Amino acid sequence: MNLSIKDTEKDNLLETLRIANLTFQQTYPGDKPDRQPVHTVYGGANLFKSDTCVKMGEIALQNLETYAPDFVTLAKVLRLKGHEHLPHSLKDIETLTNKMEALDEADRKKEHAWLSYSVYKKIVKKLQTEAVEDFRIDFEDGFGNRPDDEEDATALQAANELATGMRNKTISPFTGIRIKPFTEDLKCRGVRTLDIFLTTLLQRTAGTLPPNFVVMLPKVTIPEQMITLVRLFEIIEKANKLLPGTLQMETMVEATQIIMDDEGRNPLLRIIKASEGRCIAAHFGTYDYTASAGITAKYQTMSHPVCDFAHHMTKVALGGTGIFLSDGATNVMPVGPHRGDDLTYEQQRENREAVHNGWRNGFNHTTHSLINGLYQGWDLNPAQLPMRYAATYNFFLSSYEDAVFRLKTFVDRAAISTLTGDIFDDAATGQGLLNFFLKAMNCGAITEEEALATGLTLDEIRSRSFYKILEGRRAKK
Repeated sequence: MNLSIKDTEKDNLLETLRIANLTFQQTYPGDKPDRQPVHTVYGGANLFKSDTCVKMGEIALQNLETYAPDFVTLAKVLRLKGHEHLPHSLKDIETLTNKMEALDEADRKKEHAWLSYSVYKKIVKKLQTEAVEDFRIDFEDGFGNRPDDEEDATALQAANELATGMRNKTISPFTGIRIKPFTEDLKCRGVRTLDIFLTTLLQRTAGTLPPNFVVMLPKVTIPEQMITLVRLFEIIEKANKLLPGTLQMETMVEATQIIMDDEGRNPLLRIIKASEGRCIAAHFGTYDYTASAGITAKYQTMSHPVCDFAHHMTKVALGGTGIFLSDGATNVMPVGPHRGDDLTYEQQRENREAVHNGWRNGFNHTTHSLINGLYQGWDLNPAQLPMRYAATYNFFLSSYEDAVFRLKTFVDRAAISTLTGDIFDDAATGQGLLNFFLKAMNCGAITEEEALATGLTLDEIRSRSFYKILEGRRAKK
């Protein structure tokens, strides 16, 4: 049989395609299986102490127990699935609670109260053990523009407090600082704070950074700002004998120019590439972005359509790159207007209504983010933490059964391909399904044992890579 295409011609063409394919895969490696925190808590650098995260957890738990002393109250406030079937009287609530606690997990899942009960219990446990997943010591909006000597002193103090927290193991699993932007008027201040903070911290810790440490560079609009931070990182690493590439950064999406530049292009990927692999995340700045879009203060909320547009443009630009995306913050604090221990009944009622309204606002905003594929957001006050976890746990638990079915079906398909010797090359989709369970486990929504229902083993789940799972099964064939 005479073919039209010669082997040499075919080989040359396929080699060219191979190079192009590999280049594409390097740019778009897919979602990272690494742990992503569900939130970042921003706090003014002047207020940061070594035990700030511990105290925030205590305040958050007190807030929850004060305004939702039981799971039924929380379910009714947030209108969780099945809330209309839950009892109203304290006696009936106590009876139902005792019943749920007496059941094993399998029988508990058969009860209509399972979802709201599970969400509440997991919130309490989270606030007791790891209330803050990620904390950013803020030298920008949360600190403001102050005299240079005051910011110098604050940078020194915050670094010493972080070193103490590292020693006492009271810091969050993820941590970092936000410096001032590299705009023309603030670039010198941003560089000086970065230098003082990192030099002081590394001297105190003998050259050790906290786990998952990152520097947030806000208000980025051009690649040169990222490049400058990379060069500064190199200088600091060399001066402090850190391995090259140790320091990592995040950027912020908070100006219309980072969504579309002066040539009508989305510059986000180009800006990320300018970090030379050091940028791990892009965070949305709700209020700066809406302001840059001309939205007046009254309507600057996370639910405004311009935010959804910016989110989608960000996901289009960075989808498949492995860059973590984070939504912004809601500025409605679930805090009552009245303080003190000797409040009237009316004042207590007003506090309760204010907190519950704030809870619903935060819960709905976080749920909206999760539905749109943004698994991280900002919190600004410890009273917001209960609703961060309420929304997150409700999102994962309410989708658990469907996700189990989908991933189990996918794993079974992969197993059939392995047994028959067929090529199964849809690992990216499998990774996306696996990531649901990894995210759910990372935040405490489900346990490793509950993920076994997918047909994966614990070792396979802990590998965090669907590609490695496939390779492992092929090797055992």
